[in-house]
Amino acid sequence: MVRPTMEDVAARAGVSRALVSLVMRGSPKVSDQRRAAVLKAAEELGYSPHAMARSLASRTSHVLGVMVSDLHNAFFAEVVDGLDAVAAEQGFELIINTGGRSPTRERRALRSLLSFRPAGLVLLSPVVPAADIAQAADHTPVVLVARSSRLSTVDTVNDDGERGIGLAVDHLVSLGHKRIAHLDGGGGTQAAPRRRGYLTAMASHGLPPRVVGSEYTDAGGARAVQGLLDDLPTAIISCNDFNAIGAISALEEAGFRVPHDVSVVGYDNTSLAALRHVSLTTVDQPRNEFGRLAAGALLQRVRGERDEPVRHLLHPSLVVRTTTAPPVRPA
Repeated sequence: MVRPTMEDVAARAGVSRALVSLVMRGSPKVSDQRRAAVLKAAEELGYSPHAMARSLASRTSHVLGVMVSDLHNAFFAEVVDGLDAVAAEQGFELIINTGGRSPTRERRALRSLLSFRPAGLVLLSPVVPAADIAQAADHTPVVLVARSSRLSTVDTVNDDGERGIGLAVDHLVSLGHKRIAHLDGGGGTQAAPRRRGYLTAMASHGLPPRVVGSEYTDAGGARAVQGLLDDLPTAIISCNDFNAIGAISALEEAGFRVPHDVSVVGYDNTSLAALRHVSLTTVDQPRNEFGRLAAGALLQRVRGERDEPVRHLLHPSLVVRTTTAPPVRPA
């Protein structure tokens, strides 16, 4: 099917191509009668202005590129909601792709986004090396969400992961748990501060730590639990909600009840955690605010309002639901 062009709209409306261009840009220099005729013709033909074509013609892009680490994780969808809200308010559109938690794929995804000549990029929990991020920032403003950076050309939005995991440990200890394991995020972004938070909090309570290597997926949580079954702790703190759901599934398949036999805490407070049949106790990150702050920081750079980096660090909170309870086995 041939895509209708601006020339087709002009011919249908009986006006010049230049006038159609003015209408599509929202120019006030067009009469209401002619604007209505152009919009009617565009609707009849199924024409919509191509964002990239507008950007190339005007040399001013109104496109923001977004690279999502994992399309399966609801955390990123909720961050994008905040991004999209601010972008739409400011007249920008989003182009979204994914790197699938693979440095190689993320590098290709970055190149693809840059080929659209975006006004800026938001990278959600990227695992690509810092050198690639720096290279992208040489071409366009970049904001990282859920990853730290020391680059002066890159802004960041994170939560205080050490504090967040500390809240989870404190909650479980207050219930009477002493044997608490942490399923960590391995080499994933923000896994290190959460791991530090767990170790610090356990030490502050005089409890022995037990860190189990895992990853930010439900499969990772299930695999990690398999390694705990011979010496099961009374409580588990997962690196994120996805991981926690996988851990719960594996526990139930092995015949254990949550929270009767094992309490489980997640991290992120995604929409999945709030589902009634999941009802996961979890650390809340303000996902929508992440997106709004990232978009705001990016647009400041785009407009040349700031050169110094911004480091947003948000404070998490604990949401207690039904997957945690006092231990019935020896603590």
